[in-house]
Amino acid sequence: MWGQVLSDQGFRIMAYDVPSAMTYDPGEKPMYISVQAGSADELTGYWTKLKDGASVIFDLAPAPWGAPMYGMLKDRFGVTWVMDVQTNW
Repeated sequence: MWGQVLSDQGFRIMAYDVPSAMTYDPGEKPMYISVQAGSADELTGYWTKLKDGASVIFDLAPAPWGAPMYGMLKDRFGVTWVMDVQTNW
């Protein structure tokens, strides 16, 4: 299940639980937070702040599927963040 909030400026944040293809481990993968920013500069600002004390899973870079920027990290509190630049497919 998931839920999201979208600001008038285009900032989007979504929370979702572990996908069914993955095992559920409340101590390891309790949920994910997804952030979509309107630009690479905006996303880099969020990334830089969240990266402090975090474990980087995928470093911020262009994604092979076409997203201009994508990254994933687990913050110092154990929350996994999936971050990308919003695209219009």
